[in-house]
Amino acid sequence: MKSVVCFGDSNTYGYDPITGDRFPETVRWTGLLQGLLGDGFKVIEEGLNGRTTVFEDPNDDWKKGVDYIKGILCTHRPVDYLVIMLGSNDMKNIFNATPDAIASGLNEIVQKTEKVMDLKQGYIPKILIVSPPEITTDVLTGPFSGSFNEAAIDKSRRLAEYYKKVADKHGCMFLDAKLHIKPSKEDGLHLDPEGHKGLAEAIAKTLI
Repeated sequence: MKSVVCFGDSNTYGYDPITGDRFPETVRWTGLLQGLLGDGFKVIEEGLNGRTTVFEDPNDDWKKGVDYIKGILCTHRPVDYLVIMLGSNDMKNIFNATPDAIASGLNEIVQKTEKVMDLKQGYIPKILIVSPPEITTDVLTGPFSGSFNEAAIDKSRRLAEYYKKVADKHGCMFLDAKLHIKPSKEDGLHLDPEGHKGLAEAIAKTLI
């Protein structure tokens, strides 16, 4: 059985933009991906609300993805596939990060993955980098309007080109999620059930 670790933020956790709770496994893209891949794969969820690549939120100093990737990968060894979908939270106003800086954070996570997996399991998993869905203008009037501005919307539209460079540099698979799905109109940031379904289908086609 091949293991697939899905490392991401609230859209991997399954945040429900209407209730603020968590979608059930049957709705989350990770759960749907398990069904699409079949019994030969085991999909492992590692989604956390607010997770960034390398940026530290002063109110949540435990959400930097780069600090946790080694432990998560070693917890789930052997890891055959790693799906990384991060970057949305990096676009928050508080970080004032450019797309290039966000991609640099992603690059650091990939480098740590390569190093620890080569050392601990003797081979590097196949890595799929997913550039997250764009943040839409609905975010400006939704519950997260205080965290994201128009600059964040623009960054989300341009991030894929920078992520693709990281993927090419490391020989990773790449998926631009905004070509397949959009976030909900409720908050312009999080996926609704249809978005989860579309993402699962796009990732499954990329992996197999």
